[in-house]
Amino acid sequence: MSYQAVNFRNKFALFDEQWSPKIIAEMNDYQFKVVRIEGDFVWHDHKHTDETFIVLKGHLRIDFRDGFVNLAEGEMYVVPKGIEHKPCAEKEAKILIIEPRGVVNTGDQTGSRTAQEAWIKIRALRT
Repeated sequence: MSYQAVNFRNKFALFDEQWSPKIIAEMNDYQFKVVRIEGDFVWHDHKHTDETFIVLKGHLRIDFRDGFVNLAEGEMYVVPKGIEHKPCAEKEAKILIIEPRGVVNTGDQTGSRTAQEAWIKIRALRT
């Protein structure tokens, strides 16, 4: 068996596209996904699960219908299940998202920013 640490900098160097989460590890039924973001995402919720955002580089704002939270590098926030939210970043930010396997990034909202199943097959990011 090979034991190797996951290096976030190396993982982010493998892709440039934004709003397209990449699975880098799994633990039980949870997936760890890295994503580059800039600008506004779409309003959405995840009816059956919480979603964790950890800012690795840059700043992230998560808007809610009744407020917002600002996150700086090294900070995290857990969005409770069923809460409508919209992540956004003025400049590119690098984020780690932790959520159960199979969660669609846009919840029930489908559109151009909905990650397709093909993104799961990027094996280079998982080793």
